[in-house]
Amino acid sequence: MRRSALACLWLAGLVITVALEMPMIAARPQGQQPEGATRQASPVAIPEKVSSSRALLNQYCVTCHNERLKTAGLTLDRADVEHVGLSVDVWEKVAHKIRSGAMPPPGLPRPDKSTLEAFVTHLETELDRNAAANPDPGRPPEHRLNQFEYSNAVRDLLALDIDAGSLLPADESDHGFDNIAAVLSISPTLLERYLSAAQKIARLAVGDPATQPTVETFRISRGLRQDERMSEEFPFGTRGGIVVRRYFPLDGEYVVKVTLGRSFTAARIRAISTHEQIDVFLDGARVTRFDIGGECPSPSDGGYVNRDPKCRAYTETADEALHVRFPAKAGPHDLGVAFVKKSALTEGAAPTVLPPRHTSSTYEAPRMDIDSVRLEGPYNPTGPGDTPSRRQIFVCRPERHEEEEPCARKILAAVARRAYRRPVTNDDVNVLMRFYRAGRGEADFEAGIAEALARVLVSPQFLFRIERDPADSKPGSVYRISDLQLASRLSFFLWSTIPDDPLLNAAAQGKLKDPKVLEEQVRRMLADPRAKALSANFGGQWLHLRNMKAVDPDPRLFPDFDDNLREDFRQETELFPESQLKADRPLEELLTANYTFVNERLAKFYGIPNVYGTHFRRVNITDSNRAGLLGQASILTVTSYANRTSPVLRGKYLLDVILGAPPPPPPPNVPPLKEAGEGGQAPASVRARMEEHRSNAVCATCHKQMDPLGFALENFDAIGKYRAMDGDAPIDSSGVLVDGSKFANPVEFRQALLAHKDEFVRNFTEKLMTYGLGRAVGYSDMPAVRAVVRNASGTDYRWSSLILGVVTSEPFIMRRSAEAVTASK
Repeated sequence: MRRSALACLWLAGLVITVALEMPMIAARPQGQQPEGATRQASPVAIPEKVSSSRALLNQYCVTCHNERLKTAGLTLDRADVEHVGLSVDVWEKVAHKIRSGAMPPPGLPRPDKSTLEAFVTHLETELDRNAAANPDPGRPPEHRLNQFEYSNAVRDLLALDIDAGSLLPADESDHGFDNIAAVLSISPTLLERYLSAAQKIARLAVGDPATQPTVETFRISRGLRQDERMSEEFPFGTRGGIVVRRYFPLDGEYVVKVTLGRSFTAARIRAISTHEQIDVFLDGARVTRFDIGGECPSPSDGGYVNRDPKCRAYTETADEALHVRFPAKAGPHDLGVAFVKKSALTEGAAPTVLPPRHTSSTYEAPRMDIDSVRLEGPYNPTGPGDTPSRRQIFVCRPERHEEEEPCARKILAAVARRAYRRPVTNDDVNVLMRFYRAGRGEADFEAGIAEALARVLVSPQFLFRIERDPADSKPGSVYRISDLQLASRLSFFLWSTIPDDPLLNAAAQGKLKDPKVLEEQVRRMLADPRAKALSANFGGQWLHLRNMKAVDPDPRLFPDFDDNLREDFRQETELFPESQLKADRPLEELLTANYTFVNERLAKFYGIPNVYGTHFRRVNITDSNRAGLLGQASILTVTSYANRTSPVLRGKYLLDVILGAPPPPPPPNVPPLKEAGEGGQAPASVRARMEEHRSNAVCATCHKQMDPLGFALENFDAIGKYRAMDGDAPIDSSGVLVDGSKFANPVEFRQALLAHKDEFVRNFTEKLMTYGLGRAVGYSDMPAVRAVVRNASGTDYRWSSLILGVVTSEPFIMRRSAEAVTASK
């Protein structure tokens, strides 16, 4: 077949290209020094002995951190505090522990606050001075685009939305993010997946007339209630159903088939005794309306099954008639199926509804719901149509045979420039033209373009962000990266996609070296809708919001929880930082803001009146317990167990995500927390059980840091509902931070956290820099982190100041060249 022959040619060309273009992309040997690890730097001379610093260490630290005990692997009795450049990793660790309040440990003697502040400030000053004299911006490895970046890059390159999750495997995460270059490896199997994905995407973008009909089935989770209009994507006057955004490959006919939900223990359609109408709509316009149900009402004796054989068959097969065939143009479409919502007069008051995931065999749902929607097609295709992809790709249209190759070169040069994120050369285009000619020889002009596009999509220059050292750089030297490399770093940081033309043009002209131009580009990009990727992708991973997909609260204890509420929780916490970024608010408002975003369902959950409909809107919060992120149900749910709250999980979350002082992993064989009423005893509160658990000396050290933070949020149950009692016991949310700050409730706890605003900002900056660099932030990066924080303090740590600080930091705009390779003897 033509495709298999071209695939062989294509794969052979790719292997040669990989060998030529990617000498550095290879498996990293075990034991290799990780990115960000400390290199021995030349010590910076300090005029005077720091005898007071040594005395402080001897008095408060060396007791535990000495050559004999080596507590936490840290020894300070012989460390040279007068020349911190000799042991940057040690002194950065010390500075971090002191700043976070973890050192000296709670309960042990510690110097007064001013003495400790003077010591750590001196330490950081010397570390910063050493870094300035011995800069080390790091050397990130080649960075493969992750699933999210690949999808966005295809969207912006070809004007085509794809489901990358169905084409490529999930990416690994490291240090909390899935864009860390060190774990974005590539294997032969993954390369095959990219080859297959590239062929599918290229054919879809160009429009392959030989496309055969396919079948896609979209299932609706049983945990989703279908009682109301589901979202803004649905027309008014609907309830339940599903809307899917799909790319129709050709002008032609398509078929939609609807399957209704069945009971858990039989094949009977739920609530089939009631009459319903179902609309199928495309891009908001109705395609057809089905009538179903009500022909075989339930018996009047209270039984839920009509014994008539015809009715029994109807109740099991009635939805087989729910299919429609309709014409549609090629391109992206919103396909929807939903019930027509009845008025309260005709439908009556809604009966009590068990959670959809309830498995009771006696449960009979009061309303029909949709189980799945199947899309088939295209049938009887008439051509590729006029799609956004075709308009973006075909910048010229040859009318004669002799015009084809010049037009192909023009098309491929334009695509390659955006895909490779740089000006292209004749050699770049010549490589693509070989694939064009192979495809053109088997079919037509557009088939040739499709083959060349597929080659672009598997080119290492597209799949990887490769930064090569300048030819004149000395081994191990530090240099500023090129403007084109900076444009890619900037675009993937803020947008998770390829640079657009304004950014690429500025880089090609060498203008990004001008700090004013760079700032203008950053502010322009932050104002662009694509900046939503930063708040959603960075924020979703930093705040562990992605874990909402996996939480499964016990339906017996939390019958109000369903997939609708799960989605509402997630959307609230996505919209919140997005609004903060757009308005360029001070970072501390993430903890203190007196507003949030809710729809009717979530407003009822929080007890906020006068909110109606599925639309999310900003509302002011009158309950001060709910202020900021820590009052949002998503955060409170992902830090709980299925059947109860967890002060440990919540405390660990706060230490890691908010304060940047994560506790060490628990030791092996730690006894589990006793459950309520275990052993025949009366149920005890979580606090009482935790106090018993903490009496174990093995557990006490870490729990002293975590538990008070977690107890501060104990007024919120396992799905974030506010409460005053834990069983029969009143909730005590008081506690003491490691610095001695006391609090009695969530409001006072937030105030206590604000006293540690610097740690919060520093931790946020460190996470943001990790995400922006695509690598772990190491000890050598800490001076840059401190500089970003210091410079942003004058603007109350607004988002733009912190982002600009990261973008203009040495680790972001500079790079270390490769070390010299020493020949083995």
